[in-house]
Amino acid sequence: MDTEALQRRLAAFAAERDWEPFHSPKNLAMALAAEAGELLEVFQWLSEAESAALAPGDKGWELAQDELADLQIFLLRLADRLGVDLERAVEEKIRRNAERYPVEQVRGDATKFSHRD
Repeated sequence: MDTEALQRRLAAFAAERDWEPFHSPKNLAMALAAEAGELLEVFQWLSEAESAALAPGDKGWELAQDELADLQIFLLRLADRLGVDLERAVEEKIRRNAERYPVEQVRGDATKFSHRD
């Protein structure tokens, strides 16, 4: 995924519609939270097995795909407005998580190591 190209397309889309004044970091963060809630609604009443079984062509899968796209769009806009290089930030976070959660200590355990935070 070419993050920078997508950010340019999204910025142009917003600029053409004069939406830049509405795309403040605060508003974009709030939009992210709202879209995350909409994604949760897709899974709200599904069992673990039903959620894992969603597949292309299923209504739930299609809804999840749309909400994931909305989340990505708002995340890219927010990163752009804040000047965050998402690719670099993700690489750095993965590196830090590898240090915080060594395989030999966490394999098969979903408990967060809060003392490492």
